[in-house]
Amino acid sequence: MTTQVVQHVLLSRTLPQFKRHHPLYSTCRTLFDFTPITKTRRDFKQKKLAGYSMDQLYSVVADVENYYTFVPFCKKSHVYTKKPGSLKADLIIGFPPLNESYTSNVTLVRPTLVKAECVDGRLFNYLLTAWQFSPGLKDIPQSCVIDFMVAFEFKSALHSQLSNLFFDQIVKQMEYAFIHEAKNRYGRPSIKSHVLVANKS
Repeated sequence: MTTQVVQHVLLSRTLPQFKRHHPLYSTCRTLFDFTPITKTRRDFKQKKLAGYSMDQLYSVVADVENYYTFVPFCKKSHVYTKKPGSLKADLIIGFPPLNESYTSNVTLVRPTLVKAECVDGRLFNYLLTAWQFSPGLKDIPQSCVIDFMVAFEFKSALHSQLSNLFFDQIVKQMEYAFIHEAKNRYGRPSIKSHVLVANKS
């Protein structure tokens, strides 16, 4: 067997082991792998102390039929099935220049929970929002703690890329819209809102 053949055999045996175990190889793969990375799923959780009662904020969030009047990007909201503890609604969301519709199943537990899940639509693979309300400060009856969560994944790669750019702004605008609507309905809050915990991914 010639020297070149022996070298070739040894290299063919050792290269896979080198790839598996040598840290330099892994580092090079990481540095020079130009495969596009697109984050399609987004999650946001926030705990906030607000200057409105549980029932007041529940009433605002549960008023799905009027979302189109105060929720950002919501162009239309139509409740077509309603029964104790739940409702079903069609919503149209506008991200200029596109408008997309989807159906949402909403679970209602007054005054502690409003949870909405997208069950049909071309815009999202899934969409889940949940608002939980618990008592606030003991000496301020008109206060409560809001646990707000939103998780979604767009079907479209374009929408996913746009959401990665504007995710923080969209979520903050949406959360603020409900507090602002409470102010329109019930007047000034008893205390200024304070974010207690916030997580996003």
